[in-house]
Amino acid sequence: MAERIGDFLVRIGAMTQGQLDDVLELQKNGDSRAFGLIALDQGYVTETAIEQYAAIQKAQKDGQPY
Repeated sequence: MAERIGDFLVRIGAMTQGQLDDVLELQKNGDSRAFGLIALDQGYVTETAIEQYAAIQKAQKDGQPY
């Protein structure tokens, strides 16, 4: 199973657990945007961090180590 984006971003130090919880709370309260978009808009992460997650997910899907 693929690692969730929020868990990945916390693990690599791109955002804090508190920031992850904030984004999840926004989603729970009706914000239907993707996790990464909310985190970017809140200033919690950079586009580079999101791109890194996407690249790793693609590599894993393609059966390549990251």
